[in-house]
Amino acid sequence: MRIVFMATGEIAEAAFLWLLQSDHDVCGLVTQPDRPVGRKQMLTAPGVKNLATQKGIPVIQPEKIREKEALAQIRDWEPDVIVVMAYGQILPQSLIEIPKRAIINLHASLLPKYRGASCIQGALKAGDAETGWSVIHVVKKLDAGNVIFKKELKILEGETGGKLHDRLAEIAPEALAGALALFESQAEVPGEIQDETITSYVPKLLREDGKIDWTQDAQVIARMVCAYDPWPGTFALLEGKRVKIFPPLVVSRQKGHPGECLQFGEEGIEIACGTGSVLIQNLQPEGSRRMTAKEMIAGRADTLRKGLA
Repeated sequence: MRIVFMATGEIAEAAFLWLLQSDHDVCGLVTQPDRPVGRKQMLTAPGVKNLATQKGIPVIQPEKIREKEALAQIRDWEPDVIVVMAYGQILPQSLIEIPKRAIINLHASLLPKYRGASCIQGALKAGDAETGWSVIHVVKKLDAGNVIFKKELKILEGETGGKLHDRLAEIAPEALAGALALFESQAEVPGEIQDETITSYVPKLLREDGKIDWTQDAQVIARMVCAYDPWPGTFALLEGKRVKIFPPLVVSRQKGHPGECLQFGEEGIEIACGTGSVLIQNLQPEGSRRMTAKEMIAGRADTLRKGLA
């Protein structure tokens, strides 16, 4: 089949590489424009663009996918199927209507749970036992299309958002291959309607979303710290200044006022939560380097006794 691939995020690279090596005719890539990255703000291309360039695949990078020139180019490619994966823009109806067979999206959750941008973090924060890929038909409503194919993945104990992201990327080719095989073998691939009564929405995360609420249960806080590593990260306030908190946190059932420093020593800094407590082992004060709890205690013991906000 003639395939147009639309992607920007790193999570799409393995699936795109599989597609390039398959028997399908990849007639074009649509990705976001190159962006400044890092402290030096070096203009950097998405990884999928580099893969396409190496294979001689045509690439377009519209600022907005609604641009007439972009839509005209995609029509000229005459795709049977458009594959969307971590592209990063809302897709207009004028695009949805272009492909001959379908426009499909690889979404990193087991829909109908976790529609939206932070589905990986959502599954981890909720303490789910598994997640995976849902390949769905693209419709105007966000992540609401019929589910064509699912690929499950067990979540490991203490897994961070970054590690789960990478493991999902590894199995993405299997999800894409399974979905495209259905289009090759069947005239119609209607998929399964999502149950709207059990949907949940997880919006794009901002750095401020990483502020820890010490009134929550210790287990909830520990899961959040794992889920939000590396992005958006988690933090607390120590005398009004940010302190980044890194996983893992050891959960205990000690009692105290939320945010109170119950004790500290070589094993870590124990902070009371709404229910139970957590032992912090690695952290980074504002304007300083990442350090162990032991290093933090050596220089800031009196300050730590005041607790975290």
